Amino acid sequence: MKVICSQSELKANLSLVSRVVPSRPTHPVLANVLLEADMESGRITLTGFDLSLGICTSLDAQILESGKLTIPAKLMNEIVSRLPEGEITLINDDEDESKAFILEIQSASGSFQVRGLGADEYPELPTIEDGDTLSLPIEALMEGLKGTAFAASTDDTKQVLTGVHFIGSQDSLEMAATDGHRLSMIQTTVESGDEDEDDDEESTGSTFDLKDFEATIPARALREVEKMLSGAQDGEQLILHVDESQVIFELGRQRLTSRKLEGTYPAYRQLIPTQFKRQMTVDRKRLLNALELVAVLADQKNNIVKFSLDSEKEQLSLSVDAKDVGSGKQTLPAEITGENLHIGFNVKYLMDGLKALGSEEITMHLNESTQPVIFNPLGGVKMTYLVMPVQLRD
Repeated sequence: MKVICSQSELKANLSLVSRVVPSRPTHPVLANVLLEADMESGRITLTGFDLSLGICTSLDAQILESGKLTIPAKLMNEIVSRLPEGEITLINDDEDESKAFILEIQSASGSFQVRGLGADEYPELPTIEDGDTLSLPIEALMEGLKGTAFAASTDDTKQVLTGVHFIGSQDSLEMAATDGHRLSMIQTTVESGDEDEDDDEESTGSTFDLKDFEATIPARALREVEKMLSGAQDGEQLILHVDESQVIFELGRQRLTSRKLEGTYPAYRQLIPTQFKRQMTVDRKRLLNALELVAVLADQKNNIVKFSLDSEKEQLSLSVDAKDVGSGKQTLPAEITGENLHIGFNVKYLMDGLKALGSEEITMHLNESTQPVIFNPLGGVKMTYLVMPVQLRD
């Protein structure tokens, strides 16, 4: 292998695939990135894989000799990121047994030699031969991921809850995530495709309608998809390939593959109350700032913040009492209907939700201090954020 490529492009693509390389691999080769150079295409392809989640991407390069090798991801990243900008040369002499697994990295300032492992040891990324293909709207997906992925569980014993559940319909895409203490659900409108989009879909193979789409996808994989989408070029489409066990997201030259989560996702819509005794409308940023202030004390003890709704004074009070540490209180104006109420929450859950809600004002719907509370944005994205209250002790 002998290739000449841009340091900045190699650095960016290495960073992308290295995010899925496990820190404690089950096999030594999984700590590596697969590097492939192909004269015919004039590209370098990079792959990272942990046997569950994989990312593959490519960049243009001057390929003088084709070849492939796996190189330690962390070490390669640290070297390439510190090299001066400009052209760098990668050389692997696989005909010399003593150098078969050595990659030489040459730049204007000097050279490095890094020992890798053979490409034959690297597992292949899963492919989908007979699955279905769907073109997903990038803006709608970005909106949904921002408003749901944060609420997924981080407890691997509750596997299905570590994902985001997708349900498609003719003109919308619903996404939901819950960890058992909170639920975030977003419905995004999907515009009908035009003729050009239809042509694109035909070129990808067997297509299916959004209304046929339902899957639970790991939140970890979707966070990587979100990073991919943030760099999408105008006019690019995200293509999704699906079969019974795998999903593959394709955006330009980037491809992410992930297992779907098995198991039945909870019937989360049944958890959302439809009638409420109390309602409060408040400025989102002002409430978030107040929560961030009292959280300084709440973090010292149990993360609990007390909400006191006063409909006569049109005022919301937030208070924290951290025994042996101190106490704090913040008040802010709010439009409140219904009887006064004291109710407690996990402060982190509230701050996470308020950051995702996005609108200038939010509406809070309540019943009693032991029943689920719903937050909705006033305008903008159609989002529902449900939080279970915590018991307050006198």
